[in-house]
Amino acid sequence: MDELDTAILAELARDGRQTNKELAERLGIAASTCLERVRSLRARGVIVGFHAEVDLTAIGRPVQALIHVRLHPKVREAVEGFRDYVSALPETVAVFVVSGGDDFIVQVAVPDTAYLRDFVLDHVARHRNIADVRTSLVYDHIRTPTPAPLPTPPRRR
Repeated sequence: MDELDTAILAELARDGRQTNKELAERLGIAASTCLERVRSLRARGVIVGFHAEVDLTAIGRPVQALIHVRLHPKVREAVEGFRDYVSALPETVAVFVVSGGDDFIVQVAVPDTAYLRDFVLDHVARHRNIADVRTSLVYDHIRTPTPAPLPTPPRRR
């Protein structure tokens, strides 16, 4: 990853629908160079897809929450089973399998707080391996579309 790759990623994160010609013009490089770089980023697995960003409020799901879940017992079957179960629910936006006090943090988007309460009680808390559930409402969701690569730290001697 060099500065040009980083600039390409930032520009594609800003507008993934722009043409190769537009991207090259914005970056001040030849279209053939741009195309070669984007193809290389895809081939190396840096760019894994292009997606539409959806406004959750516009589709009737303005309330977001983070649901913190602890399981019992903490065995592979329970972890994988809950992960697969909650990932398949239409309310689920993201699932994080974490360490520390919680085993999962599940991000959901729903129409209102009454729906959220029912979702937690009917779909999350009822799961057979649940030991504890805590829910936090999300007030603001600020997302970084594409994090820049970190600089290489200097070598220690």
